[in-house]
Amino acid sequence: MRRPSHAGHKPGPPVQPGTATDWDLHALLPHTLSADEIRAINNPSRAIHEHRTYTWNGWDFDLPPGVFHPGETSRLVHTRLLDGRLPVAGLRYAAMGAGLGVEAVVAGVRGAGVVYALDVHPESVRTTVRHYERIIGTDGPPLVALVADVWEGFPDGEQVDVVTFNPPAIELPLSDDPEIVRNLCLGRDIATRFFDQLVSRDLLAPDGVVYLIVSNTAPLRDIVALALEAGFGAEVVHVQDWPGDDVQTYLFALRRAGGRSGGKD
Repeated sequence: MRRPSHAGHKPGPPVQPGTATDWDLHALLPHTLSADEIRAINNPSRAIHEHRTYTWNGWDFDLPPGVFHPGETSRLVHTRLLDGRLPVAGLRYAAMGAGLGVEAVVAGVRGAGVVYALDVHPESVRTTVRHYERIIGTDGPPLVALVADVWEGFPDGEQVDVVTFNPPAIELPLSDDPEIVRNLCLGRDIATRFFDQLVSRDLLAPDGVVYLIVSNTAPLRDIVALALEAGFGAEVVHVQDWPGDDVQTYLFALRRAGGRSGGKD
């Protein structure tokens, strides 16, 4: 949940799409907000233990206990997948952290070649499959749904062309509830494992792109540094400010160094 922050100073203007690349971009990124600001902005709800519903783009989703309810940041990705600014048509697409399955459904609608939906939470994977089968049906792209801790369990020898990743990278202990921790507070460790496995197993096609969305409530600069150190070039494709607080949310396109990713707003 987002609410106004009354602590700290207003950060400088965000890096705009296309204005810097790689380590030059990294030097311009905002530092992580203070602990007080992060706690003021995030008020985790224990409703995750209840059965809930979600409606987006005219589609109705049900959320069993433990399945993550999308927020504003997730909808930035959903909207850009749907309108084609993050292209997936004809491509091998992976939704990292599938949740209730919105990204998988959108990729099916947009005509991806194959849709991989990965999540460490088994009920989220089952929920994704159920929504995909109901909304997309058997005439859409094949869905490969995997219970996986990041890339563990992804088929050996397979590659993907497009990945979306909204890591739960807040490092503060906002709750002792393991479901809330899994969905919000895994810190930079999850990004470390994501890039290590992606590179060591050669899972991204040579012209592939990772769309990473992360804000300065998390260690944004450190996560981007992990990508650069893993051999990716980085571009900012969208920056989102939020009324009432100092959060800056960045959508990055990451490609193997030397390539251009497209998908800019």
